[in-house]
Amino acid sequence: MIGHANEVPRDSTLEADACIVGAGAAGIPLALTLAQQGLRVLLLEAGERTRDPAAQQAYAGEVADARMHSPPDRYRVRGLGGSTALWGGRCMPYDPIDFEARDWVPGSGWPISYEGLLPYYARANAWAEAGACAYDARTALPGAPPLIQGFDSAVVGTHSLERFSCPTDFGRRYRERLAVAPGLRVLQGAHVTAVRLRPDGSGVRQLEVRTATGNRFAVRARAHVLAQGGLETPRLLLASNDVQPAGVGNAHDVVGRYYQCHLAANIGELEVFGPVDRVRHGYEVSPEGVYCRRRLQVDAAEQRRQRLLNTVARLHFPHITDPAHGIGVLSGLVLAQGFVGYEYGKRLRDQRLTPALAARHLWNVLRDPVDTARFLAHWVGRRTLADRKFPSVILHNRRNRFSLEVQAEQQPLRSSRVTLGGTHDAFGLPRLRVDWRCSQADIASVGRTLELMAGELERTGTGRLRWDRERLGEELLRYGAYGGHHIGTARMGSDPRTSVVDADCKVHGVDGLYVAGSAVFPTSSQANPTLTVVALALRLADRLATRLQPRRAPAQEVVA
Repeated sequence: MIGHANEVPRDSTLEADACIVGAGAAGIPLALTLAQQGLRVLLLEAGERTRDPAAQQAYAGEVADARMHSPPDRYRVRGLGGSTALWGGRCMPYDPIDFEARDWVPGSGWPISYEGLLPYYARANAWAEAGACAYDARTALPGAPPLIQGFDSAVVGTHSLERFSCPTDFGRRYRERLAVAPGLRVLQGAHVTAVRLRPDGSGVRQLEVRTATGNRFAVRARAHVLAQGGLETPRLLLASNDVQPAGVGNAHDVVGRYYQCHLAANIGELEVFGPVDRVRHGYEVSPEGVYCRRRLQVDAAEQRRQRLLNTVARLHFPHITDPAHGIGVLSGLVLAQGFVGYEYGKRLRDQRLTPALAARHLWNVLRDPVDTARFLAHWVGRRTLADRKFPSVILHNRRNRFSLEVQAEQQPLRSSRVTLGGTHDAFGLPRLRVDWRCSQADIASVGRTLELMAGELERTGTGRLRWDRERLGEELLRYGAYGGHHIGTARMGSDPRTSVVDADCKVHGVDGLYVAGSAVFPTSSQANPTLTVVALALRLADRLATRLQPRRAPAQEVVA
């Protein structure tokens, strides 16, 4: 059933087998899977509705450098479904190398294996509605032409795929199942304000919950799971400091540290030799109707030899703010930048739109009416009105010239962190202060990756890649940390001195307290985190179901 936290009697205590805090990409699959095992599950969601403006205010905070990180209330949504209400749907698993302890990446190494997580990736694909768990174009897209004809390299692959969800809003998609699942109670408007430990700190005594109208109650469960994302999780742990003065699970000052996102930018110019039909830079459609896209990626063995961080590059259109590209659609986006979403809008506003520049962009629109009209018709039909939406802007490229859209892993740095600020929200919780950092090693790794790609293009005679090596760091950091990829602030590991949770996502030394979500990732990989968030939540559900001894035989999972 789905109810409201105001319906709970004031100062009462609710009990459950499992209490999950946060109804997003981790919390919803976790709650439904546990309920299917016959457990009594309580799912607490702070938002009263999707994009709840009152609840959203609690996300506000400060950043150490506004050029390096967006405000903390960006990219996050309170309400049933959480931030899946705004994600773009990009899905891909982490790579096997990401789970390895790499001696050139301090802090790397997961306490679980890629092979151990692989079965959960298959299930996560179903939850995300991203089709089959098939991420190699050679098998997933039978008969599809190569990314670049004639490019054949053992060093740089072009078969790695990303698949796209609808994108699925988990709150909307699974609301009906949440409402009817036996043993599951969902409470909206429930703001968890404290994790209260036993006097000796060995386990959770209860969670304290408040509502916007002043109601308050407690929750006691056999397992309490924080599924609030990479920023809210450390905030709650650090603020719950009545028994452990440094915060729950923070005896070694690890909570909130090692904060990672991704480095991302459009870099350089790639010229592919020959006619335009030699390149397939857009989206392919898999046999089950899912949009897929290929990327350039250095082979894992070469990453080890070159001591590289994991990085991918997509073929992208030319730099959008430069009217020299002559493309009416791109110029139209620049002129309409006020109507474009935050992440892409700030890239469009990177260059001041002077009257002279606006006139050049307008001229591109006027002299390119056929392509512009074709694009608008495609966008309305395949994006605006479609249930499975075309993922992004893809344009016919007449010149075979592209920029490379790079997305790169960063080293986990202890100095990159989130802490508690000096102000409080309406519920009494200290607001966050975000101090995201990256290293010169991150930038150097991207540079070496580009050199490998350029070398293989030249060797195969298929193209030429040029970029400004002196300005690479400036380009990668032009917009700071990439989007809503909040990773590593309650990292997983076997040593409590360098991690917050163990291999089963249980907080070290605290019985009954678990973390689900990207906060537990030790490293960031090249991939968007959502699919791995869902996979780890499903893995945790299996472990909790066993540990909490379900009262009946497990039910078969259905994700339709």
